[in-house]
Amino acid sequence: MSQRVIFLGGFAVCTGLMAAALYFQYVEHLEPCPLCILQRLAVIGVGLILLAGGLHNPGKWGRRLYGVLTVFAAAAGAGVAGRHVWIQHLPFDQQPGCSYNFAYMLDTFPLAKTLKLVLEGTGDCAKVTWTFLDLSMPVWTLIFFVGFVILGLTLVFTSLGRR
Repeated sequence: MSQRVIFLGGFAVCTGLMAAALYFQYVEHLEPCPLCILQRLAVIGVGLILLAGGLHNPGKWGRRLYGVLTVFAAAAGAGVAGRHVWIQHLPFDQQPGCSYNFAYMLDTFPLAKTLKLVLEGTGDCAKVTWTFLDLSMPVWTLIFFVGFVILGLTLVFTSLGRR
């Protein structure tokens, strides 16, 4: 399989994930919590890196660079998704309370404080509103991020031809 197909296939998966997120938000009326928004940003980041790699169709070192960037973006997303899964599995009395909404935090607080507040999570982050095969959205997102890390490592360490 050509590296261009791999890059663009990964981008297509990211596009599908974002389409699903927007469907759940605007059709099913499930509002994203702050951690969900950060996960979306990570999916967009991974998608843009893979799209750039697909359009560029780089040589060996370029493919490795795109692979490393994919690993970093996906690992950051996996960290946020892992934190979200952890919050969802806390006992009810240990779950964080509700906080400000994400837009308000961005408008009111410096970026560092906003990021700190977002990563603390909110009561909304602890709520499981949708499952598939008994796994919540953050669990599925974590699974996809792990897949993107594996894809990035594959791009770094395999000898795909430039076709």
